[in-house]
Amino acid sequence: MIDPANASAIADGTHGDPFSVLGQHLTDGKLTIRAFVPDASAIDVLDRESGDLLGKLKALPASPSVFVGVMKGAKAPLSYRLRITKGGDIWETDDPYAFGPVLGEMDEHLISRGDHHNLWRVLGAHVMTHEGVEGTHFALWAPNAKRASVIGAFNSWDGRRNPMRRRGATGVWEIFMPGIGPGEAYKFELLDAAGNLLPQKSDPYGFGAEHPPQTASIVRALDDHSWGDDAWMQRRDILHQIDQPISIYEVHLGSWRTVPEDGNRPLSYLEHARDLVGYAKDMGFTHIELMPVSEYPFDGSWGYQPIGLYAPSVRFGPLAEFRAFVEACHAADIGLLIDWVPGHFPEDAHGLGQFDGTALYEHADRREGFHPDWNTLVFNYGRQEVSNYLVANALYWLKEHHIDGLRVDAVASMLYRDYSRKDGEWVPNKDGGRENLEAISFLQRMNTVCYGEVPGVMTVAEESTAFPGVSAPADHGGLGFGYKWNMGWMNDTLSYVSKDPIHRKYHHHQMTFGLHYAFSENFVLPISHDEVVHGKGSMLEKMPGGGDEKFANLRAYYGFMWGHPGKKLLFMGCEFAQGREWNHQSSLDWDLLERSQHAGVQSLVRDLNGLYRSLPALHQLDAKPQGFEWIEEGAAEESVFAWVRHGHDGTAPVLVVCNFTPVLREGRRIGVPQEGRWIERMNTDAGIYGGQDRGNLGAVQSDPVAASGRMHSVSLTLPPLSTLIFELDQD
Repeated sequence: MIDPANASAIADGTHGDPFSVLGQHLTDGKLTIRAFVPDASAIDVLDRESGDLLGKLKALPASPSVFVGVMKGAKAPLSYRLRITKGGDIWETDDPYAFGPVLGEMDEHLISRGDHHNLWRVLGAHVMTHEGVEGTHFALWAPNAKRASVIGAFNSWDGRRNPMRRRGATGVWEIFMPGIGPGEAYKFELLDAAGNLLPQKSDPYGFGAEHPPQTASIVRALDDHSWGDDAWMQRRDILHQIDQPISIYEVHLGSWRTVPEDGNRPLSYLEHARDLVGYAKDMGFTHIELMPVSEYPFDGSWGYQPIGLYAPSVRFGPLAEFRAFVEACHAADIGLLIDWVPGHFPEDAHGLGQFDGTALYEHADRREGFHPDWNTLVFNYGRQEVSNYLVANALYWLKEHHIDGLRVDAVASMLYRDYSRKDGEWVPNKDGGRENLEAISFLQRMNTVCYGEVPGVMTVAEESTAFPGVSAPADHGGLGFGYKWNMGWMNDTLSYVSKDPIHRKYHHHQMTFGLHYAFSENFVLPISHDEVVHGKGSMLEKMPGGGDEKFANLRAYYGFMWGHPGKKLLFMGCEFAQGREWNHQSSLDWDLLERSQHAGVQSLVRDLNGLYRSLPALHQLDAKPQGFEWIEEGAAEESVFAWVRHGHDGTAPVLVVCNFTPVLREGRRIGVPQEGRWIERMNTDAGIYGGQDRGNLGAVQSDPVAASGRMHSVSLTLPPLSTLIFELDQD
């Protein structure tokens, strides 16, 4: 009734096709049932419906953990359960090998093509009812494995017990495990092609994970949430257009705020839903951007070395609570972006590296597959299944969790094969060039699919080079992103503002150069976490001068930033001038808000956000050259800058004037494009912000006096280290 070699391979856990041996089979016209249960003393076969005894299985003498029996008079297919006796314990269970496949032919076809956009719906762990029985379906892509098994407490973490069914040439393995439900911890155990046992792997498609440093995946049900954010989802498309105000608050959930009375633990998703969302709303930000929340093993990576790309980190609560946080954002009319990391992954043994004993997700050649900056592995974008894995992951966050956009990390490292590599340490592309053609194709595909399948989303590239067309449509040769971080603007302006004002006149171009390319992409102006860590100091520490002068410099810079073309991004803590640089292991210093200067900067950022949203000229033509007009570009000796922002026809123009010296300039004439009364909407020297209330008494009237190449001008008081913003009164 069973070939001894097959029985031996089943007992050893080396059989590559367990479903051909275990379960029910017709042998010489007789219905036989075979089961593998180590250390069992007896196994009875019961009718699943009635519980009647149908027969008994006997252990094979040569392989005593393999049991075989003939079900006399029974017809296939038989609906049965097993009653197992082991010592003094007796229990009943369904036999995983009694169930047919779950994956359909279309799934196989799309997987084999690398074109399954809902891949997470078929691979991974899925709670379901299959053939009338509740359980969990496990599916895994491991084409070069000799055997793949699901393991957990349910089978004593023994990979011999539940080897999976291979699905043809797709490289996919699957098994339905009856009785397994949400909350169960599991991993996969694989043998490589030579039969060698590999390190246990977490699920590449797992929706949940144990709390690090534990590494098992957790079964989570995806379909048990009823979304209530339809109103937001219907209108977000308008809010993400290039002519809308977009002001992003970047947050690291682990250190935004902690609970001192509870061991300084970070807030949970639900606590963030209350406190963080309420704070961002009060501060006038349109979006929150979370540093990576995909599960990651090492806290010090801040999430930028993920392993569980499909699992919201359990550090802050389970999947259901993460979704509640998303809904809280939408209820407050705040969009939620997440940092997404398709550029690399860590070499931790339970991760994707050498997944089935081969370089499956990464390149085999370390010159292509290893990233020297971060000691991580690089995805093989040219492999269609790997590209599919990542594209599907982007769609997963957007579709399953209603995320409003993805900020894609380290795009520059993906675009160039020689990124951070010395001569001889990288492999040219097929044309002999340095561009990573496969990564470029992947990014184009990802953006095209995301924008095509999920209305209203936005993608943002962190890209630091001059690669052309990052935010141009893919069908026009661009990468297809909605927006790009303006790293050049950030580096130049921070370099300028960190200098002593007496030297700034020699670096005037650092503040103006960005306008030469400001409209070549759809830019976001980023003051991100990278600028306040690793010895760079906080934003306040970067500023020259003494205490009050530091604050004045910072306020003037923020005014410059909010008046400049481009969407805005500010990292947490920068909005109230945190004094020390960011530390991911401790909370922001919220007690600083008890000091007037810090509270003043916070009030300034709140009002800048409000002004940015209420004055159309500050955002409507952010990415179009007709929205910007220099008034004073060359006043280097005074370190004065002045420009006008324009909106759509009929919109009141806005005049922005910056004085980056500690010199009070009274009666300074600034040309204006239109005569009339110009209302002072913002003065960073206002007393409520920590300044000294030097300004223009709320408004100035233009005079028919030529200045700055214009026929009309205004006579202004420019406070030291300040930015002023005026709107033309059209009443």
